[in-house]
Amino acid sequence: MPQPAKPARSKATSDAPESAAGSRAAAQRLKMRRELAAAAMELFATKGYEATTVDEIAATAGVARRTFFRHFRSKEEAIFPDHDDTLVRAEAVLNAAPPHEHPLDTVCRGIKEVMRMYAASPAVSVERYRLTREVPTLREREIASVARYERLFTRYLLGHFDERDHHDGNDDPLLA
Repeated sequence: MPQPAKPARSKATSDAPESAAGSRAAAQRLKMRRELAAAAMELFATKGYEATTVDEIAATAGVARRTFFRHFRSKEEAIFPDHDDTLVRAEAVLNAAPPHEHPLDTVCRGIKEVMRMYAASPAVSVERYRLTREVPTLREREIASVARYERLFTRYLLGHFDERDHHDGNDDPLLA
């Protein structure tokens, strides 16, 4: 005998608690990442990058070593806690661009999103810059992070400037 169908819950009803919980979890994760990064930067400034251990970073942040590794793969990664999120935000700016907006204006708005990351914590940005100048592996990591932004913006521009238009005297493909 067939069972009566259960009433379907609306998507808005079923996703609301999960969305709120997901938002809280994301906020807590971001807070912990920032606390760990701040502890790392503090120790790097006082002890030096090479002399600082992951255990010391975790202890300074008041967490276990295991918690550190839930948020970062290495102490090197703790210096760059915001690049991944910033890349996502910059990409969102590009994806949400109004169709009438010139592609260069859109990319400039995306670049402003990246600059906001640096401007949000000037002391951290300056210390990060100092460290990347002193420690070759950190310099390579910073160069790789910047290259990700460059690739994002270049792909966007290339996708919005058409080579075929160039023969009509339109210089837009050259701008890309």
